[in-house]
Amino acid sequence: MVEKIVGAIIGWFGFFLALPFGRELLVFIISLMPILELRGGLIAASLLGLDPIPSYIISVIGNIIPVPFILWLINSILAWMRKSKHFSGIAKWLDSKVEKHKHQIETYGFWGLVLFVGIPLPGTGAWTGCLIASVLEMNRKKAFVATMLGIFMASIIMMLLSFGLLKFIIG
Repeated sequence: MVEKIVGAIIGWFGFFLALPFGRELLVFIISLMPILELRGGLIAASLLGLDPIPSYIISVIGNIIPVPFILWLINSILAWMRKSKHFSGIAKWLDSKVEKHKHQIETYGFWGLVLFVGIPLPGTGAWTGCLIASVLEMNRKKAFVATMLGIFMASIIMMLLSFGLLKFIIG
């Protein structure tokens, strides 16, 4: 499913491909996006035929950039959205997403957040992990470190899967 979404995004933003470093820019933008994050970025890099190491670096940087903004600003943004008649539906959807996954992080704390961000499953990742950590009022510095560890964990897993290295290692 992620591969189909990434393929569609590559199609929509195909004009980037004509630019110098356009493929890399596209991977970076996908890695910034919620839901897709570096998982989508690395799949896109593989589909676009980019080299694995630069793709890894670009995807990780793209996934890291939103993290401090989410951790330090999302509670204020959510409070405003809940009061807004135009954005209250989105706020309710985000609240339900937090409610659905918060037990995993509440139960295991720091390591729960690392695993939540680091295991590349649908609905997990840095954006959702930071959202949950913020709503649960986790220590921001610890949440930041846990998210970074999770991003590196997910990036290694996705690197192996996206570039077919897992198949090479296993034989």
